[in-house]
Amino acid sequence: MAGILKVDKYQDFNGNDIMTSDGSGNLTLNNSALKNTPAFEAVRTTTLSLSTSTNTAVVADTENLDTDSAYDTSTGYFTPQVAGKYYIYSATCFNTYNGSFDRLDGLVYLRIRKNGSNVKENVYDGRNSANGTQITLTISAIVELNGSTDYVDFSIESSISSTGTTTNDTKPIIGGYKLIGA
Repeated sequence: MAGILKVDKYQDFNGNDIMTSDGSGNLTLNNSALKNTPAFEAVRTTTLSLSTSTNTAVVADTENLDTDSAYDTSTGYFTPQVAGKYYIYSATCFNTYNGSFDRLDGLVYLRIRKNGSNVKENVYDGRNSANGTQITLTISAIVELNGSTDYVDFSIESSISSTGTTTNDTKPIIGGYKLIGA
């Protein structure tokens, strides 16, 4: 036999609200352990210039989301202040390199870094690409952060023989959020 339980709030043993309902079916999770926060997503609104064999930080200057003010638009650092495992991601698009290339004649790396050291990288090999190729690189990783001093940032490096830029049409986007139960 099925039963129905009707309540407007669940509390822990100390009287703290864990979950509340407004009576219309909308639930609010009040316990931070049940939320994927801190969370952030930011986009770079201007073209990112790249120099050959230079690791260039991707600093996104416009926040779409920053639940705990943990992303710094001046440094590109995400410092969550809450220990845990985080799902971190980024995507960016490249187009012509100052309009002067036959093809993307080298490698392009997109990296996730923790405290300045590479955690994960994705590489595009453009040595055999066709003229005018446009590429999109994506990357994601689960990164453990201590919350107080650890930070995550992103970088791009190119071995292409001429200076390049990311396209202004598809701006670099970066983001991340705390995993529940991990």
